[in-house]
Amino acid sequence: MAYVIGVDVGGTFTDAVLDDDAGNIVAAKAPSTPPDYSQGVMDVLAVLAEQLGLPVEQMLADTHHIAHGTTSSLNALVMGNVPPVGFLTTVGHRDSIFIMNVEGRYLGGSPDQLQNVLGQSKDHGLLPKRHALEVVERIDRDGTVVVPLDEESVRTAVRRLLDADVKAIAVSLLWSFKNPAHEQRIREIVHEIDPGMFVSLSSEVSPRIREFARSSTTVMSAQIGPGLRDYLGSLEGRLREHGLAGPLLVMQSNGGAIAAAEAPATAISTVGSVLTGGVVGAVSLGEQLGHRNIISTDVGGTTFLVGLVVDGEPVRTSSTIINHHPINVPTLEVHAIGSGGGAIAWLDKGGNLQVGPRSAQSVPGPACYDAGGTEPTNTDANLVLGILPEAGLLGGRKALNLEAAREAIRLKIAEPLGLSVEDAAAAIYAIQNAQTGDLLRKTVVETGHDPRDFVLYAFGGAGPAYCGFYAAEVGVKECIVPLGPVASAFSAYGLASSDIVLASELSDPGQMPLDPARAMENFASLEEQVRSALERQGLDFERIELVRSLDLRYTAQLAEVAVEVPAGTLDTAAMTQVTGDFEQRYAELFGEGTGFSAAGVQAITFRVRGTGVLPFSPALPKVDSAADPDPSVALHATRKVCLDPRLGYADTPVYDYRKLRAGHRITGPAIIEVPTTTVVVPPEMTGTVDHLGNLTITTRN
Repeated sequence: MAYVIGVDVGGTFTDAVLDDDAGNIVAAKAPSTPPDYSQGVMDVLAVLAEQLGLPVEQMLADTHHIAHGTTSSLNALVMGNVPPVGFLTTVGHRDSIFIMNVEGRYLGGSPDQLQNVLGQSKDHGLLPKRHALEVVERIDRDGTVVVPLDEESVRTAVRRLLDADVKAIAVSLLWSFKNPAHEQRIREIVHEIDPGMFVSLSSEVSPRIREFARSSTTVMSAQIGPGLRDYLGSLEGRLREHGLAGPLLVMQSNGGAIAAAEAPATAISTVGSVLTGGVVGAVSLGEQLGHRNIISTDVGGTTFLVGLVVDGEPVRTSSTIINHHPINVPTLEVHAIGSGGGAIAWLDKGGNLQVGPRSAQSVPGPACYDAGGTEPTNTDANLVLGILPEAGLLGGRKALNLEAAREAIRLKIAEPLGLSVEDAAAAIYAIQNAQTGDLLRKTVVETGHDPRDFVLYAFGGAGPAYCGFYAAEVGVKECIVPLGPVASAFSAYGLASSDIVLASELSDPGQMPLDPARAMENFASLEEQVRSALERQGLDFERIELVRSLDLRYTAQLAEVAVEVPAGTLDTAAMTQVTGDFEQRYAELFGEGTGFSAAGVQAITFRVRGTGVLPFSPALPKVDSAADPDPSVALHATRKVCLDPRLGYADTPVYDYRKLRAGHRITGPAIIEVPTTTVVVPPEMTGTVDHLGNLTITTRN
């Protein structure tokens, strides 16, 4: 028997899904264990092995590979919990990283923040100026060496940084993406002085035009590289000690995995890795259910995540933003807010009730966990409202204390607002639904899509408790709760479903239509880089798929749009067609008539995305069919639940998911208890179990 395991390390829980070559799927869940998240990984693997009735060592010995998603890189950058790093750049250009191309005042800001010009500031410096030093060299826009590298200036700067006890060095020289020779020589000099020093080169991490974004990407990659290297090295060591034979893979932001040994070199590519697992899982399940347009929603313990799948493909972007700094990383476009099950409810200075973005996480956790937490959370409110069972979570393995939840809400929310505990809990639940609905509108409607054209998938430990309401909030007619064997571990299912995906890119600006020979030369070089990188992963692929794309813009504009370029030999007609595709896509994004063909079109960055398709593709197994749609055979209990504060608490049927079969139809209001999650079927909605064990909730729209 051969297994594939996906492990999703969240801020609150660590999830795992195991698939074998006979098509069986097993899921498990365990609390995350900060700061040593590797222990949570080992814990959840032990739960998987227990369900299989095997020793962990035997399970790992028979494992083809483990695909791992981690929040550690993203959390470290967001919270600034990174070691000191040094930065080397071309003489005269040190201040670029601090001037931030003026963008630092507004990147990542909300519309309200953008309008508040006087309130804008650059609060998030990547590193102190004393750690940013210059070296003498210069390469021009054509890649020609104008001033040779002064190696003595390099040695002097490196020694100063080492004396400052930096843990890594980022190197970003002018036009290095056109000629990386000076950056590569600097790395050699650093390693001559300190062989163990971690070095990030912009020509490898982000070979794109625009100095500030390239430098910020390289610096942030250096900040998280040593920590990622140490974490993955420690985790892989523990896994090998317990018998893992296959490789450990790490999920990237682009929706594909990479070998753990390769990941630290381009550490920034793993930022958001845990965010993309659910989108990849949605693509896989969508293929099984025939859904091409999907809104992927994940409510975990810490965050609410939303991604889109359009016409069978996840929506991608070429960059993202963290703390006002741009990151040049091809990524699946996933929007996130701090509104998970552990999101803390609190009152602002005006006495207004807020929920999140702070989270109680797994330590100390919500008040009802009885583990030292005193702040009221979404989970506490759900327990008070009767949505969650007093018997506890994870099939009873995680006990819940109702009185502790009530006391936290009473002290922090109810009494200050003059409300009963029950009304305060209902208000928390309502705000959670409003916040999730707002993010859905931003992700779907504000990007030009009609929610009525989409099916919504809802997963994560807390997602099924809210999805019926937030789906209806934006006009989605059908909501799928992936259950079956994966339940709340759906992101881990996505990790287990992922292939190896690598990308190479190169900025080489030119006017369209480009000389076909120039385009072919660039794409051939990138394709060779991708194929070589795929070979280094140490895996046998069923096939390798290569996709070309170009970032294009109207001359003198900044808005770039990625357009796919056909495979094979390119000619003038093909390049002209690419220009036409750009203009069509530009109009779709920004509105008919917004383009300006007379200005001309420029090619900026060439990109090749390579996918190494793995032999395992987990598919959910079919479940038994019910003889009758009446679900009374699965009726477990009746308890008082408040889903609408206007109606108050009402006797609500509670169903045991393990006794439901395909074809069972449940009329809301109802609660469905799954060992690893709880599903709410709101009033006036219906839930039907499909042939894979998923629950389809039909909204009132």
